[in-house]
Amino acid sequence: MIEPLQATLRITEIFRSLQGEAATSGSATVFVRLTGCPMRCTYCDTAYAFEGGQLQTLADICGTVADYATGPVTVTGGEPLAQPNCLPLLTALCDAGHQVSLETGGALPITAVDPRVSRVLDIKTPASGESARNLAENVADLRPHDQVKFVIVDRGDFEWSANFVREHQLDARVGHVWFSPSHDDLPAGQLADWMLAERVPARLQIQLHKYLWGDAQGR
Repeated sequence: MIEPLQATLRITEIFRSLQGEAATSGSATVFVRLTGCPMRCTYCDTAYAFEGGQLQTLADICGTVADYATGPVTVTGGEPLAQPNCLPLLTALCDAGHQVSLETGGALPITAVDPRVSRVLDIKTPASGESARNLAENVADLRPHDQVKFVIVDRGDFEWSANFVREHQLDARVGHVWFSPSHDDLPAGQLADWMLAERVPARLQIQLHKYLWGDAQGR
């Protein structure tokens, strides 16, 4: 039997940067980017993580994270849950004392994720081309320290997302509901105007890292 920390994951990159989104935005964070994703969103900005990467043991991954000597850790992709050993990695990072968040697209179940992890659930909007893959059971499983994110491409996406938030009363069920303009498709000011006019119970976020470093890999 393989020891838990000797299990492997395919890793695209591990790096330290400022968190550009969600509750810890602006904080120095270690990112663990897993390789592979079953979805093909129209606005995807991490297509380089679809394939390739290198196999690393959980022990090596946790060691690299520890070497950065920083607090928050974000496990992302691609779609990290596409690799089953993502689950024990999340637990190992929590056991090591890290504040851990998981960025997931919502097409795979989140129920088995360690309860100490803040799950950042990216609800796919119609313009993403992947909204049919949103799992209803993921929405039902949300907890108060989870977060929900909507990437908004156009007015149709905005109205769909606002209705979704209200229908599922997300603002009362999770720590944060985020509306994020698709960086290359919708000006942030336009989305802000819509949110103010419609009194949507959500918070605006921009991709801070893109304003600082553009589309540079490892940022």
